[in-house]
Amino acid sequence: MEIKFIEFEIKGDNRGNLIALEEFRNIPFEIKRVYYIFVTKKGVRRGFHAHKNLQQVAVCVSGSCKFLLDNGKERVEDIVLDSPSKGLFIDKMIWREMYDFSEDCILLVLASDYYDERDYIRDYSKFLGVINERY
Repeated sequence: MEIKFIEFEIKGDNRGNLIALEEFRNIPFEIKRVYYIFVTKKGVRRGFHAHKNLQQVAVCVSGSCKFLLDNGKERVEDIVLDSPSKGLFIDKMIWREMYDFSEDCILLVLASDYYDERDYIRDYSKFLGVINERY
C-alpha cells in the first residue's frame, strides 16, 4: 500500500510562516468539512473506522501523532505526522487508527464530504467483508 503524503508550501518572512490549503490545488478534492482533534489523553487511540466514499487529508498543525492505515490487504503502522507542512492523504475504504498523540497535538482533518454516519464502517470484520466483496 502506497502512503501518500502531501507537502505544503510554506510562505514566510520575518513575521512568521503561513500555509494555505486549497481544494483541487494542494488538497485533491472539494473541501466540505474541516475538524480538529486536540487534548487527546495519553494512551488513547482514535479512529477505528473506514469510510465508504469519503476522502481526507490529515495535518498535525501542532505536535505529533501516529497513524495506522489498512486497505484490507496490507497494514502500515507508525506513520508519523509531526509537521504542519505535511499532510497525509487517506482515500476511501482505508481503515485508520490514530495514536501516540503528543500533549500539544492538534490534528486537523479536511474531508471531501459532510458528516454522514452511513458512510462509516466501524467494525473491522465488516470492513474486511466489504473489501473482499469489492476487490
